[in-house]
Amino acid sequence: MQTNRFLGDTVGRTVIKLLVISVLLGMVMSVFNIAPFDVLYGIRDFFVRLWESGFAALGRFGDWLILGASIVIPVFILIRVLNYRRS
Repeated sequence: MQTNRFLGDTVGRTVIKLLVISVLLGMVMSVFNIAPFDVLYGIRDFFVRLWESGFAALGRFGDWLILGASIVIPVFILIRVLNYRRS
């Protein structure tokens, strides 16, 4: 019973679902000529480039966060105040 709750379904059905998804993903990766090591190397290269760039990418992310929050937070507060008045 614990296994079914952990997997979200019976063991047999979960194995079949995983097999089908694996075959479909393998076909897609084959079509695009992607090998599993290409994915691993891509992840490694991402972190190497991030390290070499001095974390400039994270700075841009922070800029985007502040820019978006300057609009989202006031709108959220305004909506909450207007909904509070109706209640």
